[in-house]
Amino acid sequence: MTGETALLRRMFDAAVASAQPARCVPPHLPTREELGTGRLVVIGAGKASAAMAQAVEQNWDGPLSGLVVTRYGYGAPCERIEIVEAAHPVPDEAGLHAAQRMLETVQHLRPEDIVLCLISGGGSALLPLPLPGLTLEDKQAVNRAMLASGATISEMNCVRRHLSAIKGGRLAAACHPARVIALAMSDVPGDQPLDIASGPTVADPTTCQDALDIVRRHRMALPASAMALLESGRGESVKPGDHRLARAEVRMIATPQAALEAAAAVAREAGVAAHILGDAIEGEARDVAKVMGGIALQAAARGQPFAAPCVLVSGGETTVTVRGQGRGGRNVEFLLSLALALDRRDGVYALAGDTDGVDGQEDIAGAIVTPDTLARAHALGLRARERLDDNDAHTFFEALGDSIVTGPTRTNVNDFRAVLIA
Repeated sequence: MTGETALLRRMFDAAVASAQPARCVPPHLPTREELGTGRLVVIGAGKASAAMAQAVEQNWDGPLSGLVVTRYGYGAPCERIEIVEAAHPVPDEAGLHAAQRMLETVQHLRPEDIVLCLISGGGSALLPLPLPGLTLEDKQAVNRAMLASGATISEMNCVRRHLSAIKGGRLAAACHPARVIALAMSDVPGDQPLDIASGPTVADPTTCQDALDIVRRHRMALPASAMALLESGRGESVKPGDHRLARAEVRMIATPQAALEAAAAVAREAGVAAHILGDAIEGEARDVAKVMGGIALQAAARGQPFAAPCVLVSGGETTVTVRGQGRGGRNVEFLLSLALALDRRDGVYALAGDTDGVDGQEDIAGAIVTPDTLARAHALGLRARERLDDNDAHTFFEALGDSIVTGPTRTNVNDFRAVLIA
């Protein structure tokens, strides 16, 4: 590993570390005075939810109980809160049963009780409880269609909210009349609570018609049962002003912006100017890469808009419209397109990865691009353009030995991208 790639990796690690639940959860817990004589019930879903639950247990000395669901391999040892593992991004029976049990857990609560809801990215797939008329198989088909469509995360979550029995404010409504405090780790552009795990504890101003418009715009091949439910209007979610959500609040405990700032601090400590371009950049991964590549080339050649040495840092969630048959994810697709845009430019390096440790459906967080990426690929008989056309970037970077494998990070604050101009 060169000095440049080592710096990029330290920046990525700092971004992940800044969002660890052990650091982020304790300052936002309710106090014993707030609870009074009530019960503290913990529920939640997401890739970080088990680690969040562990942080609650370690920092709450009173009685508590509850259940959270996380991705397979992302569990954490807890004594008082039950941890269930389920499939992501395509849901399974374990997630379905966990969602059913979660709704049962919050039945018959009292006004003096507090429900602590631990929400992080991935919660949408991990709470796949469908509305009547839909099956788990229908929800699985919906997820597959959305993942291949090129829709944004906000658009996908709008569709999910109108096919779910637990999202779009329905979970908080089920907790009524108890108070609900959601601790949320944002993995979405703009940090909108409605889009984190499809907003199980917040009111939803969107409609079934909005969801239908998204489905038709992206030509999603949804099951007939899902289309019929949306067209009938039976999937309407909990709307703003609903009295059942009057005592529900959201506390944002970790965000992509904070992670980018942590990474930028590492670069500055190394004497490299860091420029955060945005924490909510969206668009097709390969197109975003072309723009980032153009900026990097201008900086390398002309010192504009920033002089070298510098690093361009960004977050957000790009999309991939799947047309090929390869193994890919949005971060490695970004990097492969970026490598082509840079065209072996000396002195430019890049890293992109998902802070949850999973890019696409692979247990690979992302990868690294160096000035000799294309040359080394050519020597191995890998044609970068063909791999990009086949959405096969994971195969490409694995062959080069440039994949980043972190294992479960047990947090999730969206994607991290850094382009270093040395």
